[in-house]
Amino acid sequence: MEKSPDERPSRPLNEQRRTFYDENGTRHEPRRDRDRPEAARSGNSGSKPDYKPRYPHRPAADRSIDMLFGLRPIQEALSAGRTLEKIYLLRGTKNSITQEITELAKAATIPVSLVPLEKLNDLTRKNHQGAVAFVSPIDYAPLDSILAGLFEAGKTPLLLLLDRVTDVRNFGAIARNAECLGVHAIVVPSRGAAQINGDALKTSAGALNLIPVCREPNLKETISFLQHSGVQVVACTEKADTSLETASVDFTGPVAVLMGSEEDGISPEYLRLADYKVRIPMAGQIGSLNVSVASGIMLFEVLRQRLMSVDK
Repeated sequence: MEKSPDERPSRPLNEQRRTFYDENGTRHEPRRDRDRPEAARSGNSGSKPDYKPRYPHRPAADRSIDMLFGLRPIQEALSAGRTLEKIYLLRGTKNSITQEITELAKAATIPVSLVPLEKLNDLTRKNHQGAVAFVSPIDYAPLDSILAGLFEAGKTPLLLLLDRVTDVRNFGAIARNAECLGVHAIVVPSRGAAQINGDALKTSAGALNLIPVCREPNLKETISFLQHSGVQVVACTEKADTSLETASVDFTGPVAVLMGSEEDGISPEYLRLADYKVRIPMAGQIGSLNVSVASGIMLFEVLRQRLMSVDK
C-alpha cells in the first residue's frame, strides 16, 4: 500500500539539493531565489538582472554568420561570384530579382528551392524578404579542369563520386578518408548532397580545405564524361557478385569509386552505367556498413593495389 505524503520520511532541505561543480572542479551550491537580485525575483523590467544566463552555451537561433538573407544581397553575391551552398526562395514570388537569382544560380550549379514562408522563418529571424542563402565555406572546383591537370601532370586519377550522401558528418568523415588515402577530388551532385558547413569541416579534420570538391548538375552525365576520358567507374554495392577481397578489379589505372546513400544505396541508373560493381565482404549479421566506413575500405584497396604495383 502506498504511503501517504504525511507518512513519507522527510529529509532536511539541504540534503535534497544537488551539489554542482564547474569545469575547474570547484564546488558550488545551487542558486537560490534569495541569491538573485531583487529586480530579477520581483519581475521588475526597469532594470536588468546582473546574473549570468542559465544556458550560456546555447547557440543563437539566428545563424546569420553562415547565411545571407534578402533578395538584393543574394543577387549581389551571385554577381560577384561568391560560392553559395544553397538558396531558398519564397514560393510564389516572381519578379526580376528572383528571376535573375534563379538564372545566376543555375549557371553556377547552385541548388534553388522554392519553400513556404514557415521554412524561411525557421532559418532566420531577420527580415529575409523571401530569400535566404547559405554561404559555402569552400570554393567548388571544375571537374574537367582537375582531370585535365592530373593527366597533364602524369598522375593516375583517383576520384570519389557520392550519390545522395546527405549526412553532414558522414560527408566530413568521407572527406577525411579521401584525403588520407590519396583521392584527388570528391564529386557530388548539386542536389541531394550534404551541405558543406562548419560541422562538415570539423568532422573532416580540415580535409575539406585540402581536397577539391566538384559540384556537378548531373551525375549521369558526369559518369559518361569520366568514362570517355579513360576513367573506369567502380560502384560499391552489397548487391554485387564480385567481392572486394578477390582483387579481380584492377584499381591501378584511372578510377572513380562510386558510393551511394545509406538509405537507398546507389541509384539504379548509375549502377547500370558503372564499369564494375564490387561488394565489401561481411562476416557479421548486419548486412551493410556506414558509408564513411565503406568508403574508407574501398579507398584502402585502391591504395593497396597501387602501392603493390609500384613495388613490383
